[in-house]
Amino acid sequence: MGAESVAKDTFVGIDVGTTATKAVLIDQGGNRIAGYAHTHPTARPRPGYAEQAPDDWMTGVLGALETFARAYDLSGLQAIGITSQVNTHVFVDGASNPLLPAITWQDTRSGPDASALDRQVTTEQKIAWFGGPLPIDASHALSRIAHVRRVHPDLFVNTVHILLPKDYCVLQLTGVVASDPISAVGLVNKDGYVAELLALVPRADRLLPPLAGFTTVAGRVRAGLPCAGTPVIVGAMDAWAGMFGVGAAQDGDAMYQSGTSEIPGIVSSTVVPTPGVILFPPYEGIVMHAAPTQAGGAALSWFAQVLGETPAATAALAGEAKGSVPLFLPHLQGERAPLWDDASRGVFARLDPGSGGAEMARAVLEGVAYSARLAFDALRHSAATDPAIINIGGGGAASDIWCQIRADVLGTPLRRAVAPEAAAFGAAILAGRSQDQGTSIAEIVKRLVKYDRAFEPDPATRGYHEDRFGKYMDLYQALRGFNGSF
Repeated sequence: MGAESVAKDTFVGIDVGTTATKAVLIDQGGNRIAGYAHTHPTARPRPGYAEQAPDDWMTGVLGALETFARAYDLSGLQAIGITSQVNTHVFVDGASNPLLPAITWQDTRSGPDASALDRQVTTEQKIAWFGGPLPIDASHALSRIAHVRRVHPDLFVNTVHILLPKDYCVLQLTGVVASDPISAVGLVNKDGYVAELLALVPRADRLLPPLAGFTTVAGRVRAGLPCAGTPVIVGAMDAWAGMFGVGAAQDGDAMYQSGTSEIPGIVSSTVVPTPGVILFPPYEGIVMHAAPTQAGGAALSWFAQVLGETPAATAALAGEAKGSVPLFLPHLQGERAPLWDDASRGVFARLDPGSGGAEMARAVLEGVAYSARLAFDALRHSAATDPAIINIGGGGAASDIWCQIRADVLGTPLRRAVAPEAAAFGAAILAGRSQDQGTSIAEIVKRLVKYDRAFEPDPATRGYHEDRFGKYMDLYQALRGFNGSF
């Protein structure tokens, strides 16, 4: 296809997600010119393992740039923004080559190392460093460093950098090593890396990348690659890029990103230390309280595979439920916020002969919504804010049925962003901001993000969901001893 004429100033946003690399090409008005997606697999060679090949990420990144450059006139391309999953780590040698598969955020192999580290840090220290008692769990960078140092000492001695997916891709595109302070979850306070914490693991302080702002230009695309010479910014983690992509950037704004996992968040400068909530350092006056769960779209995809259907068809099937809807605990690989319990596992409870595929599909959608309800309960306390509306985006927001269930469970209206690739769209917004430092991120976000519809909670469902949410929590508590015995 020949190159087509596009607006003078354009921006690319790329999201290296858990199941796919997605990208958007937008103009300066926030209009989506084109999209791109490339799936990549996750290997699970042993129980608790969840690995990805960093080369697969670059296949998607370069594929996006090549596709856009082939189809459109990119002479006006101003900048490229990259976001990604975080708490996914790749150990890189001096030649910028991965030493082992990337350990993803879903991977729990570092649990014993995490427990050992967490015991060395007091609650008071965590609150002083991070504003809340953030746990050191199996996805924490220090847990991963300690694990590789213990299990693969031959590889660890050759490790020069430990990078997040977005930072690895920036390195491959530009040759520059850099990250941002917000993506360094559980490692950074307002002054930078917490030296006292990093000292718990030898060499950790020398392996982590230098930090710069989201919209700092890390470097330019190297010669010989598509879009050569274009500035590439440091970028932000998916939760923040997605937050901007759904239009949350000011105090009182709330987001709900639905992808492989659910990422609820509230922007608030008020902080009430709350167990289980991730509190990020302020960034340009923006303070985000986040509570990422372990499974959202992942739970739907799993059940869709069981049925031999697509996730979209399975979500639609839930609308046909007429019999007994069981209760579903979506902890297929443990749970993150606010429980942080990597031993918990999924279960269907209260099955009877009236529970068919439609009823079980409905249970999956409800179970994920209950996990988000628990997260938002913690967030409301942490942020001392009860948002009047929640902006939702991401692939899991495409289902009208699921959005309505979430609104009913949360008891709060949901407003859905138009751009389906919320994190990639947010990365493109940050790319645009890199060329307009005089305008605040919040101003740009409010100007560019658009919505297609709102979902109002149905008051008639309130009692039903309150009762089932209580039983959801009872089910989790009842199974804790059972799950812990495995």
